[in-house]
Amino acid sequence: MNLAGAGNPLSGSEGALIARTLLGEGLPREAEDHLWQAGLLYHVDAIAERHLHEAQALAPGHAAVLIGIYRFYFYKGRLAEALEVAKLCISKAARENGLADDWRRVSAGDAAFDCYENILSRFYLFSLKAYAYLQLRLGNLDEGRAAASKLVQLEPTDKIGARVLLDVLQRMGQDDDD
Repeated sequence: MNLAGAGNPLSGSEGALIARTLLGEGLPREAEDHLWQAGLLYHVDAIAERHLHEAQALAPGHAAVLIGIYRFYFYKGRLAEALEVAKLCISKAARENGLADDWRRVSAGDAAFDCYENILSRFYLFSLKAYAYLQLRLGNLDEGRAAASKLVQLEPTDKIGARVLLDVLQRMGQDDDD
């Protein structure tokens, strides 16, 4: 499956902005130092991962730590592990937004999904997009399609780019028909 144009939902400037703005609050300095060291030593897998786990031990469930771990697994090609972290991010974002635990039961009016500036609802949307993307990459097409479709329902203007995932699936279906 070619998802090259779909990008990493919790990467780059979006992931950094979310981590800094919302999720850096309450992060112990020592945990932040471990995240920093993990980034500096990214090329040494075992050491970087150890720093991430140290950060997690110091700040369990903190979104900045979760995003750091997610990005590490994602960029190392450890997609099944990244998917597990994406699920944790969805759960955390659901709690922070007062949403149902199951993303299938969330409706557009349950949070300020239409307000791109609302960092809490955006964290939820990007976490769900990461989940959808990884499901697709791992070959779970029906689950990925369902999650991407839910994203479009929650935020129809598609500022987060969920439609690109659905477009890839549609093109795949057309290729099968040829």
